[in-house]
Amino acid sequence: MCLFASLLLHKQDKGFEDAKAVIESLKNKGVSAIGAAGFCWGAKVVVELAHINAGVLLHPSFVTVDDIKEVKAPLAVLGAEFDHLSPPALVKQFEEVLATKPEFDGFVKIFPGVAHGWTVRYKAEDEAEVKAAEEAHNDALEWFAKHVK
Repeated sequence: MCLFASLLLHKQDKGFEDAKAVIESLKNKGVSAIGAAGFCWGAKVVVELAHINAGVLLHPSFVTVDDIKEVKAPLAVLGAEFDHLSPPALVKQFEEVLATKPEFDGFVKIFPGVAHGWTVRYKAEDEAEVKAAEEAHNDALEWFAKHVK
């Protein structure tokens, strides 16, 4: 089961508390494999969640190198070439940290020609934007298929 942690109507701390409650409820119902995807500030929620089997961060916001150092599950980070909140240089630092964690997989990909938010805010008539969003969505789904069993 995948939990989408971008709860746009709430503040980040509320999103984290809500996500923790959902995960606990799922575990109480016997669900043993849980993945979480965080879009924008939802990425910060995902890196703070414990007891998930895998996470995906899509155009993350407010995530720090120290946050990535604390991650204890397979993590994919999908960044944008043009992103003032998580520029490619920062995403590359995330990749360097994940490479020091041989106990689980890490995956980092920077999508060329797109800006922050491209996976959810794209122009449907722009073929390149749609293709990049679909590719990111497929990468996330493949990550979960591999790690959430």
